[in-house]
Amino acid sequence: MSKNEPIIDGYCDSKFEDVKNVFTENFAHRNELGASVCVFKDGEKVVDLWGGHKDSNKSELWQKDTIVLMNSVAKSICSISVHILSDKGLINLNSPVCDYWKEFGQAGKENITVANVLGHECGAIFSDTANPSDWYSYEKQCAAIAAQEPAFTAGTNGAYNTVNIGFILGEVVRHVTGKNVGQFIRDEISLPLNAEYQIGLKDEEAERLSDMHLNTENAFWAMGADPNSNLHRAWSGKPASGDFLNSEHIRKGIFPAFGGHGNARGVATIYAALAGNGQLNGVRILSENAVKRAAQLVWERKCYMTGWDLRMGLGFEQNSPYYIPMGDNPKAFGKFGSGGAIGFCDREKNLSFSYATNFQCEGAGIGERSRLLTEAAAGKANF
Repeated sequence: MSKNEPIIDGYCDSKFEDVKNVFTENFAHRNELGASVCVFKDGEKVVDLWGGHKDSNKSELWQKDTIVLMNSVAKSICSISVHILSDKGLINLNSPVCDYWKEFGQAGKENITVANVLGHECGAIFSDTANPSDWYSYEKQCAAIAAQEPAFTAGTNGAYNTVNIGFILGEVVRHVTGKNVGQFIRDEISLPLNAEYQIGLKDEEAERLSDMHLNTENAFWAMGADPNSNLHRAWSGKPASGDFLNSEHIRKGIFPAFGGHGNARGVATIYAALAGNGQLNGVRILSENAVKRAAQLVWERKCYMTGWDLRMGLGFEQNSPYYIPMGDNPKAFGKFGSGGAIGFCDREKNLSFSYATNFQCEGAGIGERSRLLTEAAAGKANF
């Protein structure tokens, strides 16, 4: 077999054969490099496939335990952490953020609630005093967020919070529990569920990493490079040079905006617990009421940050057929990453899905490879 022919490994239930077919076709026809895809149905793992290569030279195979940067999927896992704390009675989602992170209550942000942040409607989306590479310093980025005036009054507009949401939720978690959000996720989500997903990798976990490979046709990153865009303004702390996506800072530090690493199996496992109203295999991470609350639609409009027509929930993106498709149920919810990774659940079908790739998607939204896999697993959107 030529090194250019990918090896596909894993398991696929015959009822989900279309997922395997699309996954294979992605390598043959859609420039897939290395990837994994996983589906749970009724709490059972019915698809667990991986294949391709970790490197552009196609000399190192993607293995069963390979992990990769899944970008903004991290925001949803941080959101689950906050919902857990709400479940435990340690925070009130309707209370101001500054009740938990005092420094946040500056410059007109004193009335922004935790729910406003979860719902991407808080207005705290910029950090103009952040300098290039402040993303590498959790403390400096948090200080810039705390000093910033909101772009609009909380609750009056919807704006995808590309960077700040991770740090804001991270500070709520840290001040309430004494743990950074990466450690909290490890203790309360990943370890109990045996899910391969972490923010802040240990050395032995980093050894299983695949690099993330850039795609010049990725519209989200092109927007971020446009100095006239809101996205560019929100990225004031982005390093000015270097391969920051594959840097040690992102891999081993706490970068909760989009610095989470895992694979499709790990993220599908977490979302399978949400699909099961908070529990999987006897392990409960959230109450049923908490999941119902998280699943509610908060806003549906043109996003102030991206200009995309989005549907947003309380810590999760709602099924948005054009940009972020999650099957044929408008109540499905989850989170996509700008590289093309996605995790979501459909509670009515008790189904969860995730896809992880090391080659960024093209265009706006999740890209063709991911979209076709979601359609194969959860149906084609018709709303």
